[in-house]
Amino acid sequence: MVKVILDSNFFFVPFQFRIDIFEELNNLLGKAEPVVLSTTLEEMKKNLKKSRGKRFMEFSAALKLAEKCEVLEVKKEASEEYDDVILRVASQLRIPVATNDTELKRKLRKLGLPIIYLREKSKLVVEGCIQHIL
Repeated sequence: MVKVILDSNFFFVPFQFRIDIFEELNNLLGKAEPVVLSTTLEEMKKNLKKSRGKRFMEFSAALKLAEKCEVLEVKKEASEEYDDVILRVASQLRIPVATNDTELKRKLRKLGLPIIYLREKSKLVVEGCIQHIL
């Protein structure tokens, strides 16, 4: 079983590209355990409150999808951005991050952490080495 931290933008993949992210993660990794950080949920809820119309519907649906994940309670320091928390936790736990955020992917690469992202708008791919936890 492989724990995978899902970034907020990753929850939009099913709506934008008609891909079941949970099924695809399992196909890619054998058995994936999707994890969402409490700070990521906080970020999504903030964005939901600020959004209207189509964006509101997307954030509502993304939050509903996030309910299928294990929630990891973490604290965000005042000096940290939401992505910094993901980087910190992924580094500590040495687990992959699923994201389509270009800047976050760059920072993950720099730290040598595995990344899962959407390629060619049709499939998930892994970059880096993932250790399976039995």
